[in-house]
Amino acid sequence: MSKQQREKLEVETMAFQKLQKEYSTLIETRQKLESQLQENELVDKEFKLLKDDARVYKLIGPVLVQQDKPEAVANVDKRLEFIRGEMKRVEQRVEQLAKEQEKKSVEIFKLQMDIQAISQA
Repeated sequence: MSKQQREKLEVETMAFQKLQKEYSTLIETRQKLESQLQENELVDKEFKLLKDDARVYKLIGPVLVQQDKPEAVANVDKRLEFIRGEMKRVEQRVEQLAKEQEKKSVEIFKLQMDIQAISQA
């Protein structure tokens, strides 16, 4: 096995590991976003059950501060929009990384097979 082939295999393996690390980080991010989405959707449903003149409070640090219902609803709507946008972006990157991982895996496998064939010759 040549030094050049070993180095190429090492570089490809490290690149693959980097892709795997980013992939797992994105999966964690997606899970957090899904949790935030569910929480905010629940708040949005609760707001729809309230009367227009209902008092709404927002927790800021250790203090509950009264907030206008329309303002609170608008804030939750903006948060939902943001979370959905982030989820879409993360999902696209997850798909892209999955494809890149597959390509890298095939490259590594071919290199290993080439090295093995040379070793046996």
